[in-house]
Amino acid sequence: MRASHLFAILIFGLNIGLVQPSVAAVEKIPTEIFAAEGDVYQPKLSPDGSQMVYRQNSDGKSYLTIRSLSGGKSFRKQMPEDTDLNWYRWAGNDQVLFSVSSLKEYHGPRTYLGDEFRQVEMYLIDTNSGGSRFIGLEKGAPDGDNILHLDHDGRFLLLETRESIYKYPSVYKIDLATNQAEQVVKEQMKVWDWIADNEGTVRMGLSYRANSTLVFYRRTGDSPFKRIDKVKDKKVVNDEQESLLDGFNILAGSDDGYVLSNEKTGRFGLYKFNLLTREIGEKVFDHDKNDVTRFSLSDDGTALEAAYYTDSRDRIHWFDENFAGRQKILDRSLPGQEVWISSSTRDKSKMIIYSTSPQDPGSYYLYEPAAKKMDRFAGVNDRIDPTIMAETKYETYTARDGTKIPAYVTLPKGQNAAKLPLVIMPHGGPYGVRDTMDFDMEVQFLANRGYVVLQPNFRGSGSYGESFYKLGEGQMGRSMQDDLDDGMDWLVERGIVDPQRVCIVGSSYGGYAALWGATRNPERYRCAASFAGVTDFNKQLRYDRQFFKSRYSKKWRKTVEGEDDFDLDDVSPVRKVDQLRRPILLVHGKKDSRVPYSQFTLYKEKLEDRDADAVFVTYEEEGHGLKDFENRKDWLDQLEQFLEKHNPA
Repeated sequence: MRASHLFAILIFGLNIGLVQPSVAAVEKIPTEIFAAEGDVYQPKLSPDGSQMVYRQNSDGKSYLTIRSLSGGKSFRKQMPEDTDLNWYRWAGNDQVLFSVSSLKEYHGPRTYLGDEFRQVEMYLIDTNSGGSRFIGLEKGAPDGDNILHLDHDGRFLLLETRESIYKYPSVYKIDLATNQAEQVVKEQMKVWDWIADNEGTVRMGLSYRANSTLVFYRRTGDSPFKRIDKVKDKKVVNDEQESLLDGFNILAGSDDGYVLSNEKTGRFGLYKFNLLTREIGEKVFDHDKNDVTRFSLSDDGTALEAAYYTDSRDRIHWFDENFAGRQKILDRSLPGQEVWISSSTRDKSKMIIYSTSPQDPGSYYLYEPAAKKMDRFAGVNDRIDPTIMAETKYETYTARDGTKIPAYVTLPKGQNAAKLPLVIMPHGGPYGVRDTMDFDMEVQFLANRGYVVLQPNFRGSGSYGESFYKLGEGQMGRSMQDDLDDGMDWLVERGIVDPQRVCIVGSSYGGYAALWGATRNPERYRCAASFAGVTDFNKQLRYDRQFFKSRYSKKWRKTVEGEDDFDLDDVSPVRKVDQLRRPILLVHGKKDSRVPYSQFTLYKEKLEDRDADAVFVTYEEEGHGLKDFENRKDWLDQLEQFLEKHNPA
């Protein structure tokens, strides 16, 4: 394990505080080591660098802690009861905004909406007084955290929100000192997304229709919105599809901006764009194999700062030369790590650096470029020794229809790669999401227990371009599931895996894929473990129709059902429970606002009715993840016991 003290050494001109790892033999590491968590997670500097805010979990509760960098004083605020923390950010130097979501019951007349919905709310912490208050319209709006623009000094923000689930979004200017709301853009029929320029003027609205997107635009805040053109999703001209657009950014006082477009290559790249003519201009940046996922601008919103993409791992391309130079220094100083400038002051005099690898949960450093000084102040889990973690490799295999499927393979350390037991771990999402080279507690835990772990980025996964995404449309439980099976066959053919010792484990959509794998293909899988898994797709979509939304499709129905309009009940585990022949571990947090607990109880009742071989675990105070150390440890203990019984390593 890592020592807790700091010592300074000179590396490539940086005075760095590092922790010296010890060398340890490969051994069975206790579950409490994997379940441990540091006291600091995702720290963010205030614009003036006087304070930082970070998340903490303690006794099953989530907190935001604000800490002074000069005197070391700190205080923390507990998140509202029965909520999941979504995000947090600074609003000026003395205020922190944060968003939470919660599960609510619906008792309205429109029964087709289901009996539950996800409510999102936003709050503000005043770091001077230590108090917090609600920000937005009256509590009860379904989506209360969509900020279009935040004033640099934290005086106001523009909020896109619906007054109720029956209405389209409007835009309000919210005074952060008083929470007074002024409507600046009224709702318009079928406009779901509004876009503001870098000075806070709402300039564009997007209305999603069956096969096209209508664009409403204005040059100034005093002008009316006019429809300028359609952005066709599928207008076929000479057998070519028209491009898709994403990530609009508009410059104040101009019709020009930046956009992510897949027009040239079928992959999203960064281009200049004229909003009035809808003409895509010169390419600014792209990648030859993967999508550009997003881009960032300077603090004043006038200059490009960076573009982000993922190949085998997450990467950044800096347009800012100063940042690019500092990135090179940091990469040299922390070899073998992903190194990120995760937060900085407005004048760039202080930065928070985050480093990680597949074997290393991660470290946080405070970097002062002028002093060439970088001190490690926290770790994600310092009880993990990276030197005894397993190696993860990025590989590609061929599915049965010839599609190339990227995947991560982790082999247990110290064992011959022959006839080993396998755990397949499909990611969540599923659309537009993917696994990366980040440290994964569950992957390393399973590898330490002797399992090969396969993480396929099956068709429909994000960052691989439109054609790969489209292969996943309408393929949940079908070709997307085939990709998991074909990954197993690939490892069996290489002699690495014993085909008689395979289980499937996942969370959220991955939990669904685990349950469906054991239901659909009992000849392949000895067991399945699901954490917060979807069991009934139609019920989930009634609860949250944005669950399957992605950059390639704002319309969930086409993405989920595809062109042939297949019945989702045909691939929902709860509807096919009579086909299940394998043991199940079913786990869920009772306060989950992403995949509601009813997905668990509905399936549990069906399994109990037929006396299925199943273990049920409920975490009363947890949401879509596990905040409490004891619950994280229990989840790993439950998983270990379940696998030892049904697929021993």
